Amino acid sequence: MQIADLFANVPADLPAELFETLLETESLRIERIVSHAHASEPDFWYDQDEHEWVLLLQGAARLELEGESEPIELRAGQAILLPAHQRHRVAWTTAEESTIWLAVFYR
Repeated sequence: MQIADLFANVPADLPAELFETLLETESLRIERIVSHAHASEPDFWYDQDEHEWVLLLQGAARLELEGESEPIELRAGQAILLPAHQRHRVAWTTAEESTIWLAVFYR
């Protein structure tokens, strides 16, 4: 049995967000995502076939959801469920520290 540390091996220099698959089956995928002052490109929206439950483990972030007038602020310990095809984007992640997400994608 191997123990995983989601706070380990965070690169000091992170030119782009880091996406790492931790576990994958036919109907489930779990990823660790690391951001550091990253945001989605201005015209880019995620539009996924799976539901996504995402937990912010460390840092802070702001998400924009299509159709919502105000961004959603997330702090460490907070989670959000994004239904399949809920268009969303990362508007901001803090530069103070790495923002570490645990994302669970399922059908």
